[in-house]
Amino acid sequence: MLEVRDVNVFYGDLQVIWGVSFHVEKAEIVSLIGANGAGKTTLLKTISGLLRPSPGEIIFEGTPIHTVKPYRLIEMGIVHVPEGRRLFVEMTVEENLDMGALKGEAKRQREKTKEMVFELFPRLKERRRQIAGTLSGGEQQMLAIGRGLMAKPRLMMFDEPSLGLAPILVKEIFNVIKKIRQEGTTVLIVEQNVKQSLTIADRAYVLENGRIVMEGTGESMLHNEHVKTAYLGV
Repeated sequence: MLEVRDVNVFYGDLQVIWGVSFHVEKAEIVSLIGANGAGKTTLLKTISGLLRPSPGEIIFEGTPIHTVKPYRLIEMGIVHVPEGRRLFVEMTVEENLDMGALKGEAKRQREKTKEMVFELFPRLKERRRQIAGTLSGGEQQMLAIGRGLMAKPRLMMFDEPSLGLAPILVKEIFNVIKKIRQEGTTVLIVEQNVKQSLTIADRAYVLENGRIVMEGTGESMLHNEHVKTAYLGV
């Protein structure tokens, strides 16, 4: 479904991604792990069109997308749930959800999709008229995921979805991500909670200093000595 081919990314004169290549198959959960500053968020921003590879290619369902505008990528089925949620904090829960479905089929199916989101996150239904900025951190993360689902994505990218959440909410968020995949949406996830991320992942890549240094199944990565030492604290 997604192919990243020999991608290099710069911030001005500073190169932060070096010749990265990886792929994500349809209906997989793929985890991208690495230390803070390794370049994980930069890669997600590049896939979602906020940054441009120089050089390198990104192919989605057979179509090159590395020069496509971000709003067009959403229409093509790529959704990025960013670190820090980035909600419209002065709008209600329901208004935030509606903002995720502004065009095309997503707009036509908006009410039906919204009910699906409310089934996944009953608390959002209870708070549908509440101002988003007054929600708890866990509720805001639910809303960020729900807003992404409103676009009816085929590929959903998560950047640190459990950041700052209590352990019981972390478990809930990861269960929702598994349900999203079960419904047929492909998932690419960046997450500092490496154990949880690898537990749900079909495959994983390790990014260090802007380079892919290792890949394997989620299960094999959980037992890899380098991963255990560097990222699992074992």
